[in-house]
Amino acid sequence: MIQSKEMAKIVYNALEDKKAEDIVVLEVSDITILADYFVIANGTNSSQVHALVDSVEEQLSKVNVEPKRVEGVGNTNWILMDYGDIVIHIFSKEDRLFYDLERIWRDGKKVSKEDL
Repeated sequence: MIQSKEMAKIVYNALEDKKAEDIVVLEVSDITILADYFVIANGTNSSQVHALVDSVEEQLSKVNVEPKRVEGVGNTNWILMDYGDIVIHIFSKEDRLFYDLERIWRDGKKVSKEDL
């Protein structure tokens, strides 16, 4: 079974490959039982948001990891992808600013790309 940190790295690279804006990885395992990592990013338009979701699903599927649940696909404001140990939040730019998950989960530890 693939480790959550390796999954976060795959997700980061999949998002970066599709030019996601401001990719943030938060290690939240010390503050919640929901997940080990949250990955937060945004797209610049609805087409890019869907491309980001598709890229994440495709790359994780290559290592036999399938989502437990994906919510919000019908819109492009906020799509949540639940992979158990890792939860990915892909936003439109405006909704990311509005919901400000980085502030809500500020007790989480920011993980740099190099540390993945």
